[in-house]
Amino acid sequence: MRKLLLLLTVVAVGLLFIARLFYLQVYKKETYSLFDDNAIGKAYDYPKRGYVYDRNGKLLVANQPSYDVMVIPREVEPLDDTQLAEFCSLLKITTEEYHKKFERANNYSTRLPSPFVPQLSKKDYAVLQEKMRKFQGFYIQKRSLRDYQTSIGANVLGDLGEVNQRIIQNQPYYKLGDLIGKQGVELSYEDVLRGVKGIKFSQKDRFNKNIGPYKEGRYDTLPQPGKDIKITIDSELQQYGELLMTNKRGGIVAIDPSNGEILALVSGPSYNPNLLVGRDRSKNFTKLYRDSIAKPLFDRGLQAQYPPGSPFKVINALIALQEDVISPEEKVTCRMGYYYGSRRLTGCHHHKSPVNMNNGIALSCNAYFVTAYRKIIDKYQDAGKGMNIWADHAKSFGLGNYLGYDLPVGQKGRIPNGNYYDRAYGENRWGSTYIVSNAIGQGEVEATPIQLANMAAAIGNRGYYYTPHIIKEIEGDTVPSKYLKPKHTTIDKRHFEPVIQGMFDVYNKGTAQTLRIPGIDICGKTGTAENYIKIDSVKTQLTDHSIFVAFAPKDNPKIAIAVFVENGYWGSRFAGRMASLMIEKYIKREITRTDMENWILTHSLENEYAKPYSGEPFKINGETTLQVVEKIKPEENNDLNSSIRINSDSPNQ
Repeated sequence: MRKLLLLLTVVAVGLLFIARLFYLQVYKKETYSLFDDNAIGKAYDYPKRGYVYDRNGKLLVANQPSYDVMVIPREVEPLDDTQLAEFCSLLKITTEEYHKKFERANNYSTRLPSPFVPQLSKKDYAVLQEKMRKFQGFYIQKRSLRDYQTSIGANVLGDLGEVNQRIIQNQPYYKLGDLIGKQGVELSYEDVLRGVKGIKFSQKDRFNKNIGPYKEGRYDTLPQPGKDIKITIDSELQQYGELLMTNKRGGIVAIDPSNGEILALVSGPSYNPNLLVGRDRSKNFTKLYRDSIAKPLFDRGLQAQYPPGSPFKVINALIALQEDVISPEEKVTCRMGYYYGSRRLTGCHHHKSPVNMNNGIALSCNAYFVTAYRKIIDKYQDAGKGMNIWADHAKSFGLGNYLGYDLPVGQKGRIPNGNYYDRAYGENRWGSTYIVSNAIGQGEVEATPIQLANMAAAIGNRGYYYTPHIIKEIEGDTVPSKYLKPKHTTIDKRHFEPVIQGMFDVYNKGTAQTLRIPGIDICGKTGTAENYIKIDSVKTQLTDHSIFVAFAPKDNPKIAIAVFVENGYWGSRFAGRMASLMIEKYIKREITRTDMENWILTHSLENEYAKPYSGEPFKINGETTLQVVEKIKPEENNDLNSSIRINSDSPNQ
């Protein structure tokens, strides 16, 4: 009986071992990986990151050598006080920083290398490399940093920064200390620019020391360099735009209407992209990030949502023509504003009256466009339905939604529909008189500068546009096809000519007649948008924003542009001048209107931006805030559409 029990025990144990071996070798099927083997050392070889060129082949972003001090915590031998002081002196860190960095590396992994002091200069590297043998567990790894060959376009080019734990968890390719694109094209085209890391495996002995290549380097791989790219930016035009935006805040976006390529993307204020390279990156980034007043990291060309002001009137003109509620010849009387019964809903500047569509656009008549807008909404018995149809037309120009461009930041803007006002006022409890501010680009309508530039491109093309994009060429690859297909608006082509003629006459006889450029037929529209801010929890009106949209030439346009200057008074004062100069710079490659250029370069708006903090009153149409407030009558300020709060552009300003 005992022999039988012993035999059964042996058989049972044998079967248990067989079952376990079957589970491990057949059922579980775990694949052996060199990366998981602690006896194998791994050293990454970083690839050359792709270069970035402008549309004309000018090098904008290259690489420069960088040296990182790496550490493998479990291989570090304890340092006495003298050695520690010497090592910290070589690295230019304190002993407290040494212990913090070592603890961080140890928490990450005791056996895997991680950056201890990144991005040494060539001078520091030359001194340190001769003495690294004295400090076991530390070694120097060479890789490259960005070398920006220009001081412009920081918002376009972007920068590199170290990956965080979230990125490492979501993208196993990256390891602690790796760099990744953080903004601009560096982020958008990270996968194209970065290349693929190479790796070398080494065999370790029982003392964890490297004893040579693993299997004679059979499994080693070479780094694959990143691809070079050419972007659509014209660096000369970009530089000029940033010059014009000096001491001003706002955005300039220029697009080639024939293909959607972004020619310039200016955000003011800007900064030198080289500030975010090297060991001072963190300090410089923190300084820029904490500037909550000027906000240099905020890309106003893509992210700032402003009331579009009078340039939006041309959209309402096109919608009115498409909906057949007004003709180009129909005239509207303007009595210094639009009246509903005895009440003035909007103000307007002095100009000849009555006006047809051409003069309505050229002279920027508020009464004309409120009339056209109300006819669109009131065409349908249900104001909500009329509002939805109006909104669909406006959105077909790329407004009120993301455009789908290839830069990592942006905003949708806002084109309200019937549901929006049902929530605000209650269903069937509002009508066109409640929302007339939309007629002139105020009220609830908002747009980004790139949306306005795209709108101008669609008008210049007589009803279609290409998705704006920053990529022009990728080495050994093609541009995504979505950027090559036109998108059509809901407006018939035949309706564009009278509107374009009106925009052309803005320069000939209207609000931009002093901004003409010899030899270039420009179609444009001035705009003035009201500007509010909360000061001590009180909604306060500041100096108006200056807006301008244009395209040129009139036929087969080569450039469409939108300029938005915060606190710039009125459309033709700052934005109009800047847009005209940018158009001349791009088409002629020189400036003949030096009078306008000198005026822009010698006029700063820094004093305007300081007013909310100084208590100095603001100018609104030539009057101080207090003078304007005293003019507001109670019955004129019951809703969103007070006559004081709606502006127009005067040709005399």
